[in-house]
Amino acid sequence: MRVVIAGCGRVGSALAVRLASEGHDVRVVDRSARARGRLPSGFPGLFRQGSEYDRAALEAAGIEHADAFVAVASEDNSNIVGARTARDTYRVPVVLARVDDAGRADICRELGIPTVAGVQWTVHGIHRMLLHRHLIPEAAFGGGETLLVRSRLPEHLTGRRLTDLDVDGEIRVVEVTRAGRSLVPAHGTRAEPGDLVAFAVAATSLERLRGFLDRELGT
Repeated sequence: MRVVIAGCGRVGSALAVRLASEGHDVRVVDRSARARGRLPSGFPGLFRQGSEYDRAALEAAGIEHADAFVAVASEDNSNIVGARTARDTYRVPVVLARVDDAGRADICRELGIPTVAGVQWTVHGIHRMLLHRHLIPEAAFGGGETLLVRSRLPEHLTGRRLTDLDVDGEIRVVEVTRAGRSLVPAHGTRAEPGDLVAFAVAATSLERLRGFLDRELGT
């Protein structure tokens, strides 16, 4: 997929190198031309100078055809503005932002923009979010060890007990939105067509949950 990364510091450069090594089309934008030096000489992606919300720079980086936008500059406010620009102006399907301040992060999540914080967890967390697109976390707890994710269940699971989806210590169904109403499932609650299920999942088990749903979905 095509990923535009705004910010080429420790997080942005590490993420860019990792994604590019996996064959993704990576475009990096940074205010400083010197930031290009943080990328290896053989980096196969594109680098453009400009701010996180500079439309000219973003368009030069191909944001109009991007599958994902990641704002990981050093300033929270810049990342928030950049993320909103990508989502609202360019309609990028997946938008993520690094926001270290808890208050600003809460506001960002209320706007529907998932956030991450902390250098090491940011790189790994964003990488997981990008590759598990139908399981983008809506909230993270503690240092990101536990995530809240939502997924609509496939029709052939209709009638199965929702507790059958639990994995002790790793995955647990915590809420179901059904016909516009929310409920906390009881032990005997069974899946119905169109159920949107919220899972509390250990970050280390996100791939396991995705794999389970992919098998159920036949993908």
